[in-house]
Amino acid sequence: MIFELNLSQEELEKRTHKDYLIRKPLLDKDAKEYTDLAEGDKEALKHLIKAAEYANIIYMKQDNELNLPFKAYLEDEIKKGNKSAQLTKVLFDAQLGIIGIDSESKPVILLKDAKELEGKAFYPSDLSKEEFHTIIKNMLKSGKKTEVQKILNQRTIVKRNGNELIGKDYTEEFKEEFNIIAEELDKAAQTSTNKDFNEYLKLQSKALKENNPMLDAQADKKWASLQDTPLEFTISREQYADLYTGSVLEDKELKKLLEENNITPVSKDSIGIRVGIVNKKGTNDLLKIKNYLPLMAENMPLKDKYEQNISSESDNLQTMADVDIVSLRGDEGAYRGGITIAQNLPNNDKLSLTIGGGRRNVYHRQIRTNNSPEVIERRKKRLNATLKKDLHKYYNPEADHWFTIGHENVHSLGPKSGTEALGKYKNIIEENKADMGSLALLECLVKADVYTEEEKLQILTTFGANCFLKAKPELSQAHRVRTVMQAYFFIKEGAMSVNEDGIIDINLNKMIPAARKMLTEIIEVQLSQDFNRGEKFINDYFVWTEAMEKVAKKLKETDKALNGIITTPLADYLLNKI
Repeated sequence: MIFELNLSQEELEKRTHKDYLIRKPLLDKDAKEYTDLAEGDKEALKHLIKAAEYANIIYMKQDNELNLPFKAYLEDEIKKGNKSAQLTKVLFDAQLGIIGIDSESKPVILLKDAKELEGKAFYPSDLSKEEFHTIIKNMLKSGKKTEVQKILNQRTIVKRNGNELIGKDYTEEFKEEFNIIAEELDKAAQTSTNKDFNEYLKLQSKALKENNPMLDAQADKKWASLQDTPLEFTISREQYADLYTGSVLEDKELKKLLEENNITPVSKDSIGIRVGIVNKKGTNDLLKIKNYLPLMAENMPLKDKYEQNISSESDNLQTMADVDIVSLRGDEGAYRGGITIAQNLPNNDKLSLTIGGGRRNVYHRQIRTNNSPEVIERRKKRLNATLKKDLHKYYNPEADHWFTIGHENVHSLGPKSGTEALGKYKNIIEENKADMGSLALLECLVKADVYTEEEKLQILTTFGANCFLKAKPELSQAHRVRTVMQAYFFIKEGAMSVNEDGIIDINLNKMIPAARKMLTEIIEVQLSQDFNRGEKFINDYFVWTEAMEKVAKKLKETDKALNGIITTPLADYLLNKI
């Protein structure tokens, strides 16, 4: 196959410059967090890092069928002294693929003539949405319910089979990589010093080697119970990339056929891996809020109309960990305009939640705590250009972490099931719920002395100041779409405003009532289990306004950063020692 680079040398030099490509360093090889580990845990860490590298291969295969061939091409060209290939490889490693997106919502396409696909590589690249829907309809009419269930399952890669499609389970499609990952987990379990952690690694290893969703559920259940472990290892399976599976609900005839056959389409899981060292102090700070989860559940809107994961009557199966990150690979480490700072898993579609399993919040310390002089200076310029002066005293980067704690916990609140019916809008609506819940529940947490009045104002101000983007995102960008929706809603409710000069003002007294109003509407949409109502909710509030454009212009003027790249010195060091 012949490849041609898409970006000019000038564009490559710009996008790889330190002002445009921000470095996010993870743990260093001399970090105290690593040197203080027991020798057995240090040895285990090597194997976990190796496992993460093979998960990276799986992710790139899921993302685009040309990723690995193009990567090999770049490496060969670099050996020949091709400078453009060298810079292209930097961007490829940052976004982990030939196609990404930057902070201005512009596609970053490294291979000439490459096209972004809504089905990624989960589906055949030549499969149009219309043909996809037609094939599924014909298969259902032919009585092939079981085959369709496999196709619309979260753990299959879909391939052509004559005039039909087949769904191939991940354990079969990625057998080679899964077996190597499993082998490394077994080796790590032989030296790791924590019994519970070792049990989880063995369960996860077994799940990777067999086509049995219940094994995944047992591994997830054990993982979600881990609390006092020195090491952190997560195989994350989230569904933001796949926009094809949920699209079947857009076809009215097909939707009816699915309902008649009792088939719920579930978007495909993108594979990611997180490896880290649990930070005990940070974790203890997080655990202080666990006792207040029933209080938060009790204060959720419409709480009598649904079952949620957290309740005041039962033991709340929720663990938390603050983690010093050694490696983020695959879906976890693909820097495409941003990268997550925390997660609440397993998601509601996972089987473990039906067999008594809980959920676990994990926070990424190195992603959120980058306070280099360059970062501080960029933040200062942005605030001076976009936020009303008398609000600067309330802006606190640490308040963003407090907000995120609320966000992740609210993922465990609200309707426990049924949101799959919202199709491709499910993730946008769920992320919106978590944000609005974090703000709406602030008053009850202040009354419970979790936060002070001053800290409440800091959370509200920091959220408001960060609620504007450099450009209107695509609908596929769930996290950014929800940000636009929130900015639009808060401005509409008079909780925020933007003047002619693009300066944001925040009415701190109106923020929480506005958040609760939006949260209530979100839960009503989730409870409706109505795709059309979900679509209307998105269309009503995903509106890019002139005010947003004014702020966006100033953000671009004060911050050149277009993307970022994770650097992993400790992980690189350990890989060389295996």
